[in-house]
Amino acid sequence: MILKKDSLLANSLLFGGLPDEQLKKIAAIAVTKHYDKGASIFFEGEPGIGFYMVTQGKVKIFKTSFDGKEQILHFFGPGEPFGEVPVFHGNPFPANAEAMSETEVLFFPRTEFVALITAHPSLALNMLAVLALRLRRFVIQVEHLSLKEVPGRLASYLDYLMQEQQRQDRVILDIPKGQLASLLGTSSETLSRIFNKMSEEGLIRVEGKTIFILNIQGLREREERSSS
Repeated sequence: MILKKDSLLANSLLFGGLPDEQLKKIAAIAVTKHYDKGASIFFEGEPGIGFYMVTQGKVKIFKTSFDGKEQILHFFGPGEPFGEVPVFHGNPFPANAEAMSETEVLFFPRTEFVALITAHPSLALNMLAVLALRLRRFVIQVEHLSLKEVPGRLASYLDYLMQEQQRQDRVILDIPKGQLASLLGTSSETLSRIFNKMSEEGLIRVEGKTIFILNIQGLREREERSSS
């Protein structure tokens, strides 16, 4: 199992590029955990006793309002860490985490990991780089939710998926449309209407989870118009 963990860590966003000796030490403290679809990994307000990295499946990070409305903050897939901020300040988890499918994660206990960081400062530098990237993503998301109309938010998200999936003519939605609506801060009904309107305008064609991009320039113009 240690060898398997070494391989997973070496190919992860957080630990990629570290020397084998450090990877072995990190693998030695990592605990493998399994979650069924829909299972909670942690709740907002629980003590941040460590952080996680997805090895299989997908994890949803979200907050819930007093009236039960869910706002999705992010999705994490294989190789991506989550819940790592409490490692630095020891505060409770600021949001909820839930497995979206059969999911396996590695759990890194805070006390043991902080000891490794103290002994190997390069680990802290890697974590800071990942946290800086995460902060940039959240700033963009807040900008979209506060400054863009819903069509512009959807156009921005499709553009983001094209870059992430390295495609120019189509993207694959890897989350249900209801959860995409929550991520974009709108309702499922509104999102469906916008998909239909964009299809009528010849910007996209929707076939199940596949969104064909028929007019990428027009899509990006829609994105820019929404923020003006």
